[in-house]
Amino acid sequence: MHIRSLLSHRGLLAAAAAVAALPLAVAGAGAASATGAAHATFQPPPIKHVWVIELENEGFNQSFGDPSADPYLATTLPRMGALLTNYFAIGHDSLDNYIAQVTGQAPDTATQNDCGVWTKFEPTNVITPPFHQLTGNGCVYPGSVPTIGNQLSARGLTWKAYLQDMGNSPGRDRTTPTAQGPACGHPQVGTADPTEGATAADQYATRHEGFMYFESVIGNPAYCDAHVLSFQPLLKDLSKASTTPDFSWLSPNLCMDGHDAPCADGDPGGLTEINAFLQIWVPQIMHSPAYQNGLIFITFDEGSTSQACCGETSGVSPSHPNVAEPGMNGPGGGRVGAVLLSPFIKPGTVSSVHYNHYSMLRSFEDIFGLSHLGDAAMPQVKSFGPDVYTNP
Repeated sequence: MHIRSLLSHRGLLAAAAAVAALPLAVAGAGAASATGAAHATFQPPPIKHVWVIELENEGFNQSFGDPSADPYLATTLPRMGALLTNYFAIGHDSLDNYIAQVTGQAPDTATQNDCGVWTKFEPTNVITPPFHQLTGNGCVYPGSVPTIGNQLSARGLTWKAYLQDMGNSPGRDRTTPTAQGPACGHPQVGTADPTEGATAADQYATRHEGFMYFESVIGNPAYCDAHVLSFQPLLKDLSKASTTPDFSWLSPNLCMDGHDAPCADGDPGGLTEINAFLQIWVPQIMHSPAYQNGLIFITFDEGSTSQACCGETSGVSPSHPNVAEPGMNGPGGGRVGAVLLSPFIKPGTVSSVHYNHYSMLRSFEDIFGLSHLGDAAMPQVKSFGPDVYTNP
């Protein structure tokens, strides 16, 4: 669907314009520098609902450093919430970052190369302590490896991953028809992934989410069908706090996440499309009842360098036993930045504290009272602290 159609859909243009016109605080008004001691003792505010919006392939200088290219992302949203200027991806290419964000599992050569063929992770039972890294290589992890989704379910909390365009072409995406729309679309294990490239009618990419690479999700088809969905139920789910999941993951399609430029449907792609997507969906979430005690987290999967933070180093180690260079040419996925929006954040907050995708996972696990998976348990990985939650 083209930008013009999306912006006019259900009055979303008016909602986006209203938010864009809000008075903006001076950037940096809530800037803070948090010490390790402050993070160690800090308890997150009583957040009940989290939304993650994951975008594609832009380093900090490209996305936040050039406001003329994406003014809503680079200027409007940071003035409404918190900008993390030293937030890093953990690897290259895309998929290993998505997997790290939902499980704390570090890259292997298959996930670094985006799993064009869906191979099983083998062997299935060699664990490297102390961060419970599965040692071997492959794409689809065994059922013994949980995701944050499994953690939430075990605690009696709700979650959904909303994947734009999934099921537009059911045969291509291998989706299941459900009452909530298409669900759980992924290649058959052992076959090539037909969603590696977009079509004009369907720009869904399996590799731009992490949950379906785990038998702990797809090994139970009914569980996967209930939790991994297209955008079709999203507006209805947002209409009431009681129907809004505790944790929501939003992956735009290959055009709206900025990956493709130009796009298969003729739209321009890149940062132009990212800006338009956020203008539509951020206001929808902020105007939903659940946002009153919620948090929106917006970032990119990978940047344009292989720089790292947070103790990540080159060479095989207990934190990444399967590859020497998680970023292929270095220890990380580059500086990408992130924006957080919440009633618990003062508008205009800027934090220069170093965080990465493992920090994101750890922070959300802390919010929901969950244990830390994989590399999110590393002692040098910080959860978001008082530098971020400046309006507790």
